[in-house]
Amino acid sequence: MNNIPSVFWLVPVASVVALGMAWYFFKSMISADEGTPRMREIAKYVRDGAMAYLWQQYKVVLIVFVALCALFAFMAYVLHVQNPWVPFAFLTGGLFSGLAGFFGMKTATYASGRTANAARKSLDAGLKIAFRSGAVMGLTVVGLGLLDIALWFIILNRFDPDGLISITTTMLTFGMGASTQALFARVGGGIYTKAADVGADIVGKVEADIPEDDPRNPATIADNVGDNVGDVAGMGADLYESYCGSILSTAALGAAAFGAVGGETQLKAVIAPMLIAAVGVFLSILGIYLVRTKEGATMRDLLKSLSLGTNVSAVLIAVATPIILYLLGVENWKGLSFSVITGLAAGVIIGQATEYYTSHSYKPTQKISEAGLTGSATVIIKGIGTGMISTCIPVITIGVAIMLSYLFANGFDLSMSSDSLAHGLYGVGIAAVGMLSTLGITLATDAYGPIADNAGGNAEMSELGEEVRHRTDALDALGNTTAATGKGFAIGSAALTALALLASYIEEIKIAMERAGTMMTNVKGEAISAAQATIPDFMNFFQVNLMNPKVLVGAFIGAMAAFLFCGLTMEAVGRAAQKMVVEVRRQFKEIAGILEGTGTPDYGRCVEISTRAAQHEMIFPSVLAILIPIVVGVVLGVAGVLGLLVGGLAGGFTLAVFMANAGGAWDNAKKNIEEGNFGGKGSFAHKATIVGDTVGDPFKDTSGPSLNILIKLMSLVSFVMAGLTVEFI
Repeated sequence: MNNIPSVFWLVPVASVVALGMAWYFFKSMISADEGTPRMREIAKYVRDGAMAYLWQQYKVVLIVFVALCALFAFMAYVLHVQNPWVPFAFLTGGLFSGLAGFFGMKTATYASGRTANAARKSLDAGLKIAFRSGAVMGLTVVGLGLLDIALWFIILNRFDPDGLISITTTMLTFGMGASTQALFARVGGGIYTKAADVGADIVGKVEADIPEDDPRNPATIADNVGDNVGDVAGMGADLYESYCGSILSTAALGAAAFGAVGGETQLKAVIAPMLIAAVGVFLSILGIYLVRTKEGATMRDLLKSLSLGTNVSAVLIAVATPIILYLLGVENWKGLSFSVITGLAAGVIIGQATEYYTSHSYKPTQKISEAGLTGSATVIIKGIGTGMISTCIPVITIGVAIMLSYLFANGFDLSMSSDSLAHGLYGVGIAAVGMLSTLGITLATDAYGPIADNAGGNAEMSELGEEVRHRTDALDALGNTTAATGKGFAIGSAALTALALLASYIEEIKIAMERAGTMMTNVKGEAISAAQATIPDFMNFFQVNLMNPKVLVGAFIGAMAAFLFCGLTMEAVGRAAQKMVVEVRRQFKEIAGILEGTGTPDYGRCVEISTRAAQHEMIFPSVLAILIPIVVGVVLGVAGVLGLLVGGLAGGFTLAVFMANAGGAWDNAKKNIEEGNFGGKGSFAHKATIVGDTVGDPFKDTSGPSLNILIKLMSLVSFVMAGLTVEFI
C-alpha cells in the first residue's frame, strides 16, 4: 500500500464542491417561474416523454451490462486472465455515466420552459438560466467523474497488492463501463431525436409550410424530447467517459513511465492528472459566473459572452498547472506544464475552427445559405464540401499537439528509446487532461444548446410575442454554434484520449502475459518476463510494424468500422424517420382541424414511434462496436488490434469532424436565412436549406458524435479483453 499524499484529498474535495454547485444551480433554476399554464403544459409533455424514454433505454443497457459483467467475472474468477476487481469497476463506470446523463437531462427538461419565460423579461435573463442549467450538466459530469476516480484509487491502493501499474490499469476498466453506457445513450438518443426532427421538418416545414415548433405539428413534442435525450443525456455520458478516460490513461502511463523508479516519483506522476482536473473544477465555476450579456446583443456578442467564461478558465488553468506540478515535485514539471498548455491550446483552436465553419456569422455557412438560391442540391453539395475542408485544421492541430506534448514531456529526445517513448506518451496523455481540465464550463456551453432550442419551441407553441421569440431565436442560434463547437471539442479530446489508451493497452498486454506466465524475447533475442519488456521489446516481439500484414489488415478494419458504424446509424435514422413521416401525414389527413388549429394532434403516438425505433435500432451498431475488437484480437492478435485502433482513430476522427461540421453548417445556414437573408422564411432558398438541414441532422446529432465514443470504446474493449487476446498468442 502506498502512502497517499495529503494533496490528493483535493480531488474528492473538488468533486464534492462540483456536485454542491450543480445542486445550487439546479435549485436556483427550479425557483424561477415556469410561465403561463400553456408553457407549463408543454414543458411537462417534453419532461414526461424524455424520462419515459430514458428509463426504457436503461432497461436495454442493463441487459447488456449484466451479460458483460458475467463475461468479466468468468474471465477473472474461472479463467484467471482478468483482475478480480474489473467487473465491479465496469459497473460503477456505467452507473456514474448513466447518473451524469440522468441528472443533466432532468435539469434541461425543467429549464427550457423557465428559459422561455425569462426571455420575456430580457435576453440576459434567458441566457443566465439556460447557461447555468447547462452548468449543472458540466459540474455533475466532473463531480461524479472525480468522485469515481478518488473512491477507486483509495480502495485499490488499500487492497491491491500489485502496485500502481496494476491499480491504474484496473481503474481504466471502469472507462469501458462509461463508454458502453455512453454509446447506447448517444446512438439511441441520436436516433430518437433525428427520427422526430426529420419527420417534423419534411412534413411540417416543407410539405405543410408551417413554422418550426408549430403546435399543429404532431412530431414537435417528440422533436423537443429528442433534443434532451440525444444532446444532453448522450453528450453528458460521452464526455464523462472522455474526462475519466484521459485522467486514468495518463495515470496508467505515469505509473508505467516511472515504474522503474517507483516510490514517490511514480506516485506523483499518477496523481498529477487528478490534481490538474481538480483545480480545473474551481476555475470552471469561476468562468460560469462570468457569462452574461446585454439586450440587443448580436450573435458575435453572445459568442463573446460564452468565450469569456471558457477562455478565462483555460488561461487560469494554464497558469495554475506549472504551480501544481512544481509544488507536487513532479519530474520534468516544466516540460509537462507545456504539454498541458498544448492540450488546452489545441482545444481552443479546434473550438474556434468549428465556430468558423458552422456559425452563420462567417463566410462558409453564409455561402451555404447563398447556395439555397439555386436549390437544395447545391446546398447539399456546398455543405459536404465545407465539412470536408473543415477537417484540415482539427487534424493538423491534433497532429501538432501530439508531437509537441510528446517532445515537451521527454525533453525533446528523438532517440525513441524506451524511456523517451514512455515519458513522451505520458506527455500526450496529460495534454488530453489539459484539454478536458475545464470541462465543467466547456460542457455547460454545449448542454446550453438543447435547453435554448427547447425554450424556442416552448415560446413558439405557447404563442408568445414576437419579441420573445426573437430573443429565443438568438439563444437558439447561439446554441447551434456552441453545440457544434462542443462536438468538435469532444471529438478532439477523444483523439488524444484514444492515443493515450493505445499506449496503456501495451501495458495491459504485458500485465496479462505476466499473469499467464508467458515469456517474451527482447530486441536482442533474449528470453525475458513481460514485466521486464520495454516498448521497443514489445513492438519487436509482436512484430508491430507496417510490413506486418496483420497490422495493415487491422488498420483497414478500424477505418472500415467507422464508416460501417456511421452507415448503420444513418440508415437507422432513415428507417425511423420514414415511420414518423407516415404518421404525421396520417394525422394531417385523418384528424380534422389540425392545420386550422382547431384539432389536437396525437403527440403521444409520435413520441412512441421515436422511442420504439431508438430502442430497436441502437442495439446492433452498439453491440458491433464491442464485438469488432474482440474478434480482431482473437484472429489477428496484438499486432492486429494495434492496427485496428490506429485505423479507427485516424479514420474515425476525420470522419467525425466532417459529419459534425457539415451538419452544423447546414443547420445554421437555414437559421441565417430565417433571420431575413436571401429571401427569409418561406422563400425558395429557405426551403432548400431546410432540406440541407434535414440531411445534416443525423450527420451532426447521431453518426458524427457517436464516432468519438466508438474510437474510445474499441480501445477500452481491447484493453479489457487483453487477457483473452493473450490466451491466443
